[in-house]
Amino acid sequence: MTLSDRSTAQDTLEATQRTQIRRIPQRGDYDRETIDRILDEGLICHVGFVVDGQPFVIPTSYGRMGDCLYIHGSPASRMLRSLSGGIEVCVTVTLLDGLVLARSAFHHSMNYRSVVLFGTATLVQDFEDKQAALKAFTEHIIPGRWAEVRSPNRAEVQGTTVLSLPLHEASAKVRTGPPIDDEADYNIPVWAGVLPLELQTTAPIADPQLTSEMPIPEYIRGYSRRSVVSNKTP
Repeated sequence: MTLSDRSTAQDTLEATQRTQIRRIPQRGDYDRETIDRILDEGLICHVGFVVDGQPFVIPTSYGRMGDCLYIHGSPASRMLRSLSGGIEVCVTVTLLDGLVLARSAFHHSMNYRSVVLFGTATLVQDFEDKQAALKAFTEHIIPGRWAEVRSPNRAEVQGTTVLSLPLHEASAKVRTGPPIDDEADYNIPVWAGVLPLELQTTAPIADPQLTSEMPIPEYIRGYSRRSVVSNKTP
């Protein structure tokens, strides 16, 4: 089966012992559409694993295609070499949407969307599958870029380790809305509410090595993570 043959198999994931949301369970969500949208909007995941009793948590970029999350890097990477051996891994992605300011210090919080994924990674070895995964990484970060740049050559593809992690055991957790204060605190004369946060770009900076005055592509000028999600295909 090639990467292009894989498609979403479940609309809702079954909660497992590891993914069951126990603290404030009403914030838990096992719907694949919710999970996929969070993964598609995020840019960085944190990969947790244990080697010889020593835990590691490594931030890295990623890409999603259908039912799999993909990570990649140098064959010399300790993380990738360790995960290639079939050890258990935990991957998290978090999007911070706002600071929740309550009337009491105790009830201050944050609005967020997060995904926790458990499983065992598999080494992607087929050349075309690796090429497809590398395209997914690029398009995840900035859609439209792959069609304009030079594609990786065979040596570059073969010199890159690509791992796939199935989206079979995962859950999302989401907080939205205003602060929730104790009833007795609602009369305290202090401002309360939400300070929204959003990842935004600033003006693009041209590479000084450009040999001519080149227009900035529309996919760069109109870039936003929300637009990335809205244009993402399953």
